[in-house]
Amino acid sequence: MMVTDIETGTGSLIKNLTCPECGTVHNGDVINTVCVNDACRSTLFATYNLDVGLDKSILLKRPADMWRYKELLPVLDEKNIVTLGEGFTPIIPIENLKQFIGDNEVFWKDESGNPTGSFKARGLSAAVSKAKELGIETIATPTAGNAGGALAAYAARAGVKAIVYMPKLTPQVFKDECRLYGAELVAIDGNISDCGKLVNELALQNGWFQVSTLKEPYRLEGKKTMGYEIAEQFNWQLPDVILYPTGGGTGLIGMWKAFNEMERLGWIGSNRPRMVAVQSESCNGIVSAFNAGLPVSEFADGGFTIANGLRVPKPYADRQILKVLRESNGAAITISDHEMSAALKEIARNEGMLMAPEGAALWQAFKKLKATGWIEAGEKVLMINTGSGYKYLENIDIH
Repeated sequence: MMVTDIETGTGSLIKNLTCPECGTVHNGDVINTVCVNDACRSTLFATYNLDVGLDKSILLKRPADMWRYKELLPVLDEKNIVTLGEGFTPIIPIENLKQFIGDNEVFWKDESGNPTGSFKARGLSAAVSKAKELGIETIATPTAGNAGGALAAYAARAGVKAIVYMPKLTPQVFKDECRLYGAELVAIDGNISDCGKLVNELALQNGWFQVSTLKEPYRLEGKKTMGYEIAEQFNWQLPDVILYPTGGGTGLIGMWKAFNEMERLGWIGSNRPRMVAVQSESCNGIVSAFNAGLPVSEFADGGFTIANGLRVPKPYADRQILKVLRESNGAAITISDHEMSAALKEIARNEGMLMAPEGAALWQAFKKLKATGWIEAGEKVLMINTGSGYKYLENIDIH
């Protein structure tokens, strides 16, 4: 299956798809969703030939987008890459709120400049590209907002049909975005889990390919490129702590996967950041499970939150999220809507960045973890702002 030219560094090094739970190997040349083992049904991980002596010097002079890491992405024929220039987003230091950071170095990785305004562009670029390569004509997804717009945009670019199921409580801008890109939008009463149940049922009936979070292998591959970029942008020395707003958790799992791949390639050493999952008080299942020492989370939906992307009552890959947190000696913390709103305004008025509430939640989480001493003096901390606050103005009290 592998198509590559090591001397010039072209072509994907993908070998197959492997279940991280039971180890079952799946053929990546055909359409896959989750593990075929009925006792498992885990999300699948793309595996690559990482023992080929691929040197990071291949990155020199490549375009500053996520496809600069094309050998570690799943598309075999570059003609099938569907791109709008996603990736290689900036890392920005805290400038005017230094009274809160003391002797720490604290940075944002700002994903708001991606196409369609969020990090969802990464995952959907990879997933739609692979869907195109596999001959898929209709793609469906449930969404809390940003993933729907990203799918709609990349599907339009690829010339495939997109069907998006979205909660009615989602801000209107997300709905308008999907329709403008030509997607079929279905707004329903309920949360993203309710949307997911409908998509799963209707995809089976109608032969759609669903790109629900971590119910197919390829969005994870796009999201993992954040990990590659973080290493490259920090000169191959990872930060001590990474805070991540955790709904479905694809980026958290993806970055951890990227770090492991880079160590195998010899691009980084064995040191890892402590990973922190930040959740809304409205949907805190991962935090509760982590603190209780449980291997999986319970369904938890306390209703509306201004951070639409955090209203994920039970992530499909909760087992993998919790595994990453524990392997990294990380933490999990909840933030209220009131705290998110205050943080969003504080960052906007002092740093000139209008963040999504999901990203703003990390600022409050950082301050709490520093106050308790969990974040130690001198540590380098990175927070992932996942999207633009402009899309959330309907949710935000600006006074």
